[in-house]
Amino acid sequence: MTIREALSRFLKPKTPALRARENLLSVSLGKGDIAIDCGANVGLITQHLCSSGATVYAFEPNPHAFTVLQDTFSDVQNVHCIPKGVSHRTGTMKLYLHEHSAEDEVHWSTGSSLLDFKGNVLIDKHVTVQVIDLCEFVASLHHRVRVLKMDVEGAECPILDKLINTGVIDKIDYAFVETHDDKIPELAAETNAIRRLITTRGIRNIDLAWP
Repeated sequence: MTIREALSRFLKPKTPALRARENLLSVSLGKGDIAIDCGANVGLITQHLCSSGATVYAFEPNPHAFTVLQDTFSDVQNVHCIPKGVSHRTGTMKLYLHEHSAEDEVHWSTGSSLLDFKGNVLIDKHVTVQVIDLCEFVASLHHRVRVLKMDVEGAECPILDKLINTGVIDKIDYAFVETHDDKIPELAAETNAIRRLITTRGIRNIDLAWP
């Protein structure tokens, strides 16, 4: 590699997803702080969040991923692993599993979704899971949330809408959210509506570029 090529690569603009990941990793956390990992899967982000001593609530509805998550943090007292999904309401829902899940249930668990129209899930392969109202959960903590990470495979817009319109978003310092309208076209209208809402309200603590 030439010096010019090296400099070009170094100076190449960072993608929004990379900036979002760097921003989350740079948030200072410590004992007494609260972090919430929605769609924790096997706990890669949970591991980072808890390493500072912060209390972490890790939500994961996929039973195969949750088994790994629970085993990983079974002796970590500041991590609470919760086998539930997050939503804008409390109840039970079907979690549709990835089309390749039979090959490796844990590996493909990241693709499972509460949406039956997500392109890579199987309509006839699902599990019934508990979901909690994330807005109510945050409000019940009676404590500011330092970091919220949410990667819930297309179910994020109703949750964000409720967080914003109830004012609960003001209890959260940083929210890093992955949107899925690029892969699920049916979500384009509601995702764009959330983007407009964030802009018109001047909300600065929500980053929609989580990878």
